[in-house]
Amino acid sequence: MALKYRRVMLKLSGETLMGDQQYGIDSKMLTYYTKQIKELIEIGVEVAVVIGGGNIFRGLSSVESGVERTQGDYMGMLATVINGMALQSMMETHGVYTRLISAIKMEQIAEPYIRRRAMRHLEKGRVVIFSAGTGNPYFTTDSAAALRANEIGADVVLKATRVDGIYTADPEKDPTATKYEEISFKEVMMKGLKIMDQAAFALCAENNMPIIVFDINEPTNLRRIIFGEKVGTLVKNA
Repeated sequence: MALKYRRVMLKLSGETLMGDQQYGIDSKMLTYYTKQIKELIEIGVEVAVVIGGGNIFRGLSSVESGVERTQGDYMGMLATVINGMALQSMMETHGVYTRLISAIKMEQIAEPYIRRRAMRHLEKGRVVIFSAGTGNPYFTTDSAAALRANEIGADVVLKATRVDGIYTADPEKDPTATKYEEISFKEVMMKGLKIMDQAAFALCAENNMPIIVFDINEPTNLRRIIFGEKVGTLVKNA
């Protein structure tokens, strides 16, 4: 079977790394993600990853703890570096070559972001983990995923979630909610559906970067998406 997507941006939530824990990193979740990504590498897909830091620290909620917003956002960026280091370590334990890249300079543990170098890593079959967001406060890791996906010329942004796509309402709260198999960027904005933050979503819409929202907890989903099967919800320009 021919691959539909050859270079992908996988957006992972930091919270999912907690597993059944209250906070922190569950090694079982790291192993699960590693096996999923390794399978893509083995079939010839170039994989870039952006992972959040909500399992360690959430910048947006820092104000409640008395931390100033900008400072809190930088703390959140550092949390994504910790998650990136953990994922890198687990993948290399499983024989997957990786490069951890940080938008904030910290040469002892991660490469600085240089677009051409990152693309060369992908071409050589290395998984590239983008950490520290965009390097700027007031931007989420969704924005980082959208930005880097466009910069490296990814074919699609794969947004991993706990639900199997986009619904008319929250399916966990409304049993009558129905799923969209495909929807346009314009429709999403008109209906006020929450997929990514507005900056990330606008960046993908403007640059014709499709987004697939899917359930990461189903282990066959990533592979099925790569081969063009209809999984989750596809968001694209009409």
